[in-house]
Amino acid sequence: MHVPDGFINAPVSVAAGVVAAGAVAVSLRGARRELDERAAPLAGLVAAFIFAVQMLNFPVAAGTSGHLLGGALAAILVGPYTGVLCIAVVLLMQGILFADGGLTALGVNITVMGVVTVVVAYGLFRGLVLVLPRTRRSVTAASFVAALVSVPAAAAAFTLVYAIGGTTDVPLGKVFTAMVGVHTLIGIGEAAITMLTVGAVVAVRPDLVYGARGLSAPLKLRVDGELVDAAPAAPAAADGASRSPKKVWIGGVIAALVLAGFVSFYASASPDGLEKVAADKGIDKNVEEHAAADSPLADYGVKGIEAARLSGGLAGVIGVGVTLAVGTGTFWVVRRRRETSSGARV
Repeated sequence: MHVPDGFINAPVSVAAGVVAAGAVAVSLRGARRELDERAAPLAGLVAAFIFAVQMLNFPVAAGTSGHLLGGALAAILVGPYTGVLCIAVVLLMQGILFADGGLTALGVNITVMGVVTVVVAYGLFRGLVLVLPRTRRSVTAASFVAALVSVPAAAAAFTLVYAIGGTTDVPLGKVFTAMVGVHTLIGIGEAAITMLTVGAVVAVRPDLVYGARGLSAPLKLRVDGELVDAAPAAPAAADGASRSPKKVWIGGVIAALVLAGFVSFYASASPDGLEKVAADKGIDKNVEEHAAADSPLADYGVKGIEAARLSGGLAGVIGVGVTLAVGTGTFWVVRRRRETSSGARV
């Protein structure tokens, strides 16, 4: 759903940029509370993993594909404020290095793909977790529903932005129906990816999942033929806070590199939901060439390398590495600000 340059006029693009900048500023402050010793090492990894999975377009209908937006996944794994920052980092890297998503439309993309998805997904996720049994299975189920709803919500948000600042005169009712319809199908794929990823982390280290903290079921012991709750362990041992996330981090980096460097070659080549709707409804009449179209990594390939598999794979690996470095650096600075602020209050 990367909006290119030319879809939205300059005044609305600027307004969306202001909204996005405000959301990022608020998220920088909020992330200080979320980036504790458990979340901080993984936040950059989450951004890199989302970058990798976004390269994996999957078919959803005849001639149409979809890809992960990632707002729900990021919010559940590392928190909503940090989640907005993760998506902002991914979109910035994609726009500057890979000519994916317009630079003048960056504010629109952060608002629609980052802010809207995170707010809708995390709000719904928290509501479901409150009413469902406090188990790990409930966390994965809630993540599925939250991710599913977040995608058509983002599509509806784009339609609203287009209704205000679209550069072509098209029937908005038809655009809304087409956008929400195809992105509901894409949402199913988003939900499956989100649920599987959250479930995998919850299975091995539930303490590392921001949305699952405090939800671990007590250990059961069989006494005289009956199951009873075991005595609670010490807090640090109970939720795993004393264990290093190093193994999870290494596994996540390897998975992201494999997905971007190898699996991405087999991704669907069909246009994604927004591209398909734009072509069908005439939204793309005024699309502009990307300012970074001459980038050495434009269109997720390395300029000068003729072999498509090698070019795309290498571009994906570079993208994962750069996103990981920028994301980790950003969250390290935010984490340091948290520690500095805490020290100053003491």
